[in-house]
Amino acid sequence: MGQSARSFLSQFVAAAGLSVAILSTVSSVSASAQAIDSARIAELERRLEAVTRELERLSLGLDVVQADSSIMGLGPAASKVYQVTQGVSIGGYGEILYEGFADTREDGSPATSLDAIDALRAIVYFGYKFDDRLLFNSEVEIEHANEAYLEFAYLDYMLTETVGVRGGLLLAPLGLVNELHEPPVFIDAKRSFTENRIIPTTWRENGIGLFGNGETLTWRVYVMNSLNGAGFNASGLRGGRQRGTRALAESLGLAARADYVGTPGFAAGVSAFYGGTGQGRVLNGVEVTGNLLVWDAHLAYQTRGFDLRALVAGASLNDAAELNQLNNLTGAAGVGDGMLGWYVEGGYDVLSGVNTPHQLQPFARYEKANSQDSMVPGNTAGPGNDIRAISLGLAWRPAPQVVLKVARQLISNGASTGTDQWNGQLGWLF
Repeated sequence: MGQSARSFLSQFVAAAGLSVAILSTVSSVSASAQAIDSARIAELERRLEAVTRELERLSLGLDVVQADSSIMGLGPAASKVYQVTQGVSIGGYGEILYEGFADTREDGSPATSLDAIDALRAIVYFGYKFDDRLLFNSEVEIEHANEAYLEFAYLDYMLTETVGVRGGLLLAPLGLVNELHEPPVFIDAKRSFTENRIIPTTWRENGIGLFGNGETLTWRVYVMNSLNGAGFNASGLRGGRQRGTRALAESLGLAARADYVGTPGFAAGVSAFYGGTGQGRVLNGVEVTGNLLVWDAHLAYQTRGFDLRALVAGASLNDAAELNQLNNLTGAAGVGDGMLGWYVEGGYDVLSGVNTPHQLQPFARYEKANSQDSMVPGNTAGPGNDIRAISLGLAWRPAPQVVLKVARQLISNGASTGTDQWNGQLGWLF
């Protein structure tokens, strides 16, 4: 039992002894005094019941999660199981997203996108800690109010105090959002184009590997089933995710990440994935390997109300011509053999010096992303995939675990067909 649970147990025992003493006294006082003491006894019983509930809550790992309590590279709610002594852990998060589009495109032509509001995600994390070395963690997701997915499910076994082995359906350890995708944690109301098209967030595959969690360095190395090149297209790699569903494993991949975390509030690192994406497909009697390298460098710094982040990511794909031929993608519809994107973003809590649980954070992000940064001969880049986006918004957190964000996103591209939009997000974690 943890320290907090032992403290509550001590309160429970002391309160129980006090209640017995009061009950003994009540039996010898007058009827009017009994009426007064009955109210006191009722109050004591109420407090005892609250202490009992708190003890049960702690034993189940249901203590309130803090919005900055990330462990093992996961979001605060996703890492709750690491904070319990033993037994069940339950957490979750969710977001509702509003998108309101401008009536005209960048070039003045009529826009075709319609305003929409979406119950985008509702998540429950289930975990179980068997002992100090072995635990299970999982994320069950409902998307768009009616589509169910298993986002991750894995077992950890600690080989030493800082090094463990992990196996199951794993989040690829790339970028700033793929592992830390709970809405109160990331800054903007929507995820970036770079961490959607180039790092195909949320990206998870079946695999096994090692992880380390030291005082100054955290790292992860996984062998995973690779992406499936049959799903690649002009807008990037997102369609190649297999998401653990009868995943083809003719081509495997290696994912690795390292982050420096030795300075409080500061983290900087690199990550990469390399693997074939042909998945056994053959063209003209020759197997198509489709070797893919995805990489990124990133940093995040949070101090005195400031939240600053930056990321650059790229991808290179060989056999892009062969994959385009197999996928019947011609001209500007083909997948690029080179992709590049980057963004910088930041926010400042204007209430950081005020004694209040509320946070009020203006934020901004500037981004460039091109899923067809280079093309093989025979395919041409579509200028509409060369995107530039500016986002300006405001986030209000009445508690660290709950957020309401509103942002104006200004989008342009090489074809001058970008459509500006308003984004509103209601998000929570627990």
